[in-house]
Amino acid sequence: MKLMYVYILLCADGSYYTGVTNDVENRLLEHNEGKDEKSYTFSRRPVQLVFWEVFYTPMAAIEFEKQVKGWSRKKKESIIMDKWDELKGLSECKNKSHYKNKR
Repeated sequence: MKLMYVYILLCADGSYYTGVTNDVENRLLEHNEGKDEKSYTFSRRPVQLVFWEVFYTPMAAIEFEKQVKGWSRKKKESIIMDKWDELKGLSECKNKSHYKNKR
């Protein structure tokens, strides 16, 4: 069984890129070598690996990758800093119009 990884890269412009691979080291090299001119990271090199998580099935990795791609910058930074417990609070709606915030 091949392990799968979801990874987050910090790009030179300060943005984050989230991806999935079965070889983190090789994928990082590919991003930094600029193999694909159309890729998000091509014009944002160099990139630095700041997070990776191991998965035992491709489907689990792809599901987590999609989830992380939809997250705010603060949520991504929480898992990068290994502060998983902060995710719930960052997921709560803070809008004044939200039903939980009405008096």
